Amino acid sequence: MQSSRLRIDLLGEFRVSVGDSAVGVDAWRRRKPAALVKILALTPGHRVHREQLMELLWPDLDAAPAGANLRKAIYQARGALDAVSHGAARLIEFVGDAVSLATEGLVVDIELFRLSLAAARRARDADGYRRALSVFGGELLPDDPYEEWTSGPRRELHEEYLAGLTEMSELLEAGGDIAGATEAVRLLVAAEPTREESHAALMRLYALAGRRGDAVRQYDYLVEVLDNELGIEPGAGVQRLREEISARRAEEPRLTAELWERVGDLRVLSGDGVGAAKAFEHALDAGATSGDAARIERKCAEGWLMQHRPDVAAAHLEAADRQTTDRAERGRVLRARANLAWETGSVPAARQFAEEARQIAIESGTPDDLAAAKEAIAIVSHFEGEWREGLESELERLATDEASLAQLARVFDIHHCIGQYHLYGDGLSESVEGYARRILDRAEDAGAVRAQAFAWCLLGESLLLQARFDESSGCLERSCDLHDSLGSRSGALAWQRRAELAACQASYDEVEAYLRRAAGIATVSAMASHLWGRIHATAAFAAVERGEPAKAVFAVNAAAAASARYGDCPTCSALLNPVAAEAFAMLGDTDSARDYGEAAARVASYFASSAWQAMAESAAGSASRADGDRSGARRHFDLATGLYERAGQPFWSQRSARFAVAR
Repeated sequence: MQSSRLRIDLLGEFRVSVGDSAVGVDAWRRRKPAALVKILALTPGHRVHREQLMELLWPDLDAAPAGANLRKAIYQARGALDAVSHGAARLIEFVGDAVSLATEGLVVDIELFRLSLAAARRARDADGYRRALSVFGGELLPDDPYEEWTSGPRRELHEEYLAGLTEMSELLEAGGDIAGATEAVRLLVAAEPTREESHAALMRLYALAGRRGDAVRQYDYLVEVLDNELGIEPGAGVQRLREEISARRAEEPRLTAELWERVGDLRVLSGDGVGAAKAFEHALDAGATSGDAARIERKCAEGWLMQHRPDVAAAHLEAADRQTTDRAERGRVLRARANLAWETGSVPAARQFAEEARQIAIESGTPDDLAAAKEAIAIVSHFEGEWREGLESELERLATDEASLAQLARVFDIHHCIGQYHLYGDGLSESVEGYARRILDRAEDAGAVRAQAFAWCLLGESLLLQARFDESSGCLERSCDLHDSLGSRSGALAWQRRAELAACQASYDEVEAYLRRAAGIATVSAMASHLWGRIHATAAFAAVERGEPAKAVFAVNAAAAASARYGDCPTCSALLNPVAAEAFAMLGDTDSARDYGEAAARVASYFASSAWQAMAESAAGSASRADGDRSGARRHFDLATGLYERAGQPFWSQRSARFAVAR
């Protein structure tokens, strides 16, 4: 017998081969055997219950005739494989009441695409993105446009392809490869012509290359497409970009420096510190004026500090310090110096720089400057072990300065993030409920609505982790109401926690509605890197609770894409790792379950915390279960049960206990 390695391609067209021999097109002239193989290849784990197959392929037939048709389709599909390689019929097999593909040596192009894309994201490697995107041979099963079982996966894969192109183009653009980025964005425009942000990116790239005429023509093409397809005109942002490009025909170097600075600013918003720093360096190389150079040097340092590279940031900060003459910019440099100081362990110096930055912001800065300085002070207080006291002092100061209340959006976002450390930390979580109630009292006395919204959320989170669900629901709902009164950029964490609570209570319709609210806010939030992992982790958790591991895996993949675009906070998104390991274990994907088990162990190593250690043990239990190691799985889940109990999280403790005794 020839090699029994089975390869199935679903992108662009349906192709099947066994070893080096392709199954001829005529072998699939009967649609049902072909559809059977397509469904098995498309399903994560490649195993589908026979009743589900009968429902998908013969929805109008009763069980008996549908069962007979299924047996016939399996026989014909096996025959098609056996015709090119004797014995290959065994590659389609029965496992209990399920029909499956033999997974040893199995290659499916959509899995190869997703694995390659995930590897490129981890490495932030442009060549890796190119290899991954080359696997995408076209839309999923274009010859089956009306089959219901293709519509969801087709849309998901299309979005993953667009995300991969976007990430690659941003990586190339930030690295200075304008030609490569331009080609990637052209593919984006071709794949989805009405996607306005792709046209805007292409206009910017043309301008960076000095091709202003092409940039203006691209805008005109966008106008035509939007008018013909949707009957609308481009948004204000793209119109403004067009005017900026058209207005500077005689100032090529200046325009290029400005655009590179804008690229850097965009990379900061997406959480890509390295890309931001490189873009700012290109702005300096492009001939930024002396007045602009100091600002760009400071931004460059902040980009490297985002990646915890104080060694590289220090030189840029020194240059910014030497060149800065503007008082407000001096405060921003001091704020960056505070960041550099805490990165290098000089917490007292960080305190001094942050306080000086706050004072300059009060005297000469903008509201954003003051908010950023207060954010820095909050982080310093956290490093000093005095975060709670620092927040209370801030509220007392606000009580005498009502004008300050409008400056707190960004500040309380960072307080939310620090609050997670307290919610999950040994020796800290037990007192969070009382602390949240105390902050709420002070915030109400001060009339600080944003602080009240923060306190209600923190209190609701504490009660949620204690499984006091009814009390938690009211607190989180109150936080969402207050955040709604503060504007569209506020309250993502409260909505995410409401979704998590709904998942714990099996209210799955509410989960999706709450996550949509959270996602809308996260899209425009400066804290996006702290939010997207939590949002997708909650979606994955709800999916595994419903017994839908394939949907959970989709959420896990979406989290990876969000991380590549916005950055990631490993501790804020810690729940993603055990839930992902569980979903992949349910699908029999041992390697992926093990990968997420290892990721959970890495996060647990950051802190001596029972909660994070419990997540690591739970993920390890799922990986062991995927390996078929029942005793190992039981041991890990037993450990997780005890650790969750020690952390004061009874819902998760009981859940782990159920897994420990499950067969």
